[in-house]
Amino acid sequence: MRESFTLLALPEGVRVSLCGQIRMSVASLQITEPQSFFSRYLRWLDVLDPTALLSSEAEVENSRALLEKLGSANKYLTQDKKVNDAQKLCEASLHPDTGNAITTLFRPPAFMLCGTPLAIAALLPHTRTIPAFLSQFLFHTYNAGFTFYNRNVTCKPNKIQPFQPMLLFGYATYFSVLGALPQYLMNKFPSAAMQTFMGRILPVPLVTILSAMNVVAVRLQETEDGIEIKDKSGHVIGVSSQAGSKAVKETALSRAMLMGITAMIPVALHPLLSRSRFILRNSKALGPIKCVATALTFGAMIPVSFSLFPRQGTILRSELEVELQGNTTESVLFYHRGL
Repeated sequence: MRESFTLLALPEGVRVSLCGQIRMSVASLQITEPQSFFSRYLRWLDVLDPTALLSSEAEVENSRALLEKLGSANKYLTQDKKVNDAQKLCEASLHPDTGNAITTLFRPPAFMLCGTPLAIAALLPHTRTIPAFLSQFLFHTYNAGFTFYNRNVTCKPNKIQPFQPMLLFGYATYFSVLGALPQYLMNKFPSAAMQTFMGRILPVPLVTILSAMNVVAVRLQETEDGIEIKDKSGHVIGVSSQAGSKAVKETALSRAMLMGITAMIPVALHPLLSRSRFILRNSKALGPIKCVATALTFGAMIPVSFSLFPRQGTILRSELEVELQGNTTESVLFYHRGL
């Protein structure tokens, strides 16, 4: 029996998560996406294929055109490789709300390639404050950019923000200062207790909280002005700040889990490795081993983080604003969560 789904898709399993610029009739679409975590995880393993970044603009447009041409007319192409490849390329390259191409540097497959070295630099210990700050700044700047380009763009701001790039720069700077603070305190107070607390205990909860705060800061407007919610037929019911808050919360939690677990691995490995015979004989190997462990953990956790919550989120009608509850009789509504 075919598994039920929750992302925009063609009938009989031809999954099309894109809306907006992909001009299909609403009647031909139904809200579908793998409901189970494991199915979403397998799907993200395909979408995060870094070779998708090598595709030209023409290839992306051809994939979009193929999916538009199919519509709901052909229900026998569910296992067609060309259709599945087109679907995967579109999910990796186009924004679900607009159908426009995402800047290559901030597409989902680029998150692993660009984020891994930045995460290693930000999480591993430094000897001076300035390098620690710079590594934190690059890490939080890229994360802010990725969050911004993959957010829900149906939010209609009540206030115009002409200096949004400067705001993103300010957020990244603020989080970088907080992230580099342990290194500054370690240099300022070189006691054993301070070294242990600032170097091994504090970094894990700190990077976890800062990663979540990064998402909340960049997408704060969605919680205030709301995002579009749709019924199961794809009709827009209204704009809900409750749905916006839920989308931002879920994304912040998934990012916190990604960075928290990634930060915890090198800290947990340190006491185990430092007592091993190999490290006792080759003390300089400890740093590279921790780098490799951080990179592997970060890369493995990205699809887990993206799969933690459905990209097409759901919210109960009873949880919406009172003025929106009368716009529909359906008990469950849908929204784009973002990444």
